[in-house]
Amino acid sequence: MRTQYPQLVAPPAPVGTQIPGFYRMAIGDFELTVLLDGHDSLAPELLHGMSGSDMQRQLHQAFLPAKGPIHTAVNAFLVHTGQRLMLIDAGAATCFGPALGNVRNNLHSAGYRPEDIDTILLTHMHGDHVCGLADKGEAVFPGATVWVAKDEADYWLDEKNAAQAPEGLRIFYKLARDSLAPYMASGRFKTYSAGEILSSGVTPMPNPGHTPGHHGYLLTSQGQSLFVWGDIVHSHAVQFEHPEVSIEFDSDRKQAIATREKVFADVAKTRVLVAGMHLPFPGLGHVARERLGYRWVPVEFGQRFVETE
Repeated sequence: MRTQYPQLVAPPAPVGTQIPGFYRMAIGDFELTVLLDGHDSLAPELLHGMSGSDMQRQLHQAFLPAKGPIHTAVNAFLVHTGQRLMLIDAGAATCFGPALGNVRNNLHSAGYRPEDIDTILLTHMHGDHVCGLADKGEAVFPGATVWVAKDEADYWLDEKNAAQAPEGLRIFYKLARDSLAPYMASGRFKTYSAGEILSSGVTPMPNPGHTPGHHGYLLTSQGQSLFVWGDIVHSHAVQFEHPEVSIEFDSDRKQAIATREKVFADVAKTRVLVAGMHLPFPGLGHVARERLGYRWVPVEFGQRFVETE
């Protein structure tokens, strides 16, 4: 006997959009909100220090396309300390295509407005970290003071450096200057020096190599810590197992590799939770030592804090 099924009504059309890109967790009394800016695509040849065939094998092992662009996330990190609302990096805005520029929208989705932010900490001044500061020459975060390491600011805001840079790289200097211009004009751009503590529980940590003044930020509250390390890694599938692989955008590749190897060794030993701007969203996890190289261990969804013991 043939079963007769009732005629079904067609379902609504597929929505076609992802859920808002934010993720929260607690670091002691601090509340961290990760804001996804979007994704960028890197040409494999931008990575140096590994043969093409070895890189294809590495990507294949990570269940990623062995050929074609390497996709990398761009994250920003919002920190509510109880006294301050601090944003670490501001995303790319419209500087690098339509797949990026979602920090502001995801900030709203997370329950905040740009006007709520009082402090912005920059890891460095590449466009995918600073372009989100300004929109058509106006400050996106009108009540915020922007902080960056003095040696980083000196490098990117020096007209002589810009003039001497290869033609293809001069745009990075312009993006940095244009993004910071409204904050400089209103006296809300500040620099810090080595060893300076910006706020209780927030300590800049120098990580030079990717740029001259590249810094991470160690957040500490109630005995719990998170190290926001900036651009130590651009390809999680390659650089954890092979920290000797650099990227074209490193201003000093030798120094960047040495810094990455030191940071990996330190955070693997201390088991501190880390956050990366170019790690798969939400960019939070631990680094584990392997027989050869290291391994990325992401946090589990909903995990409020990852204990160090």
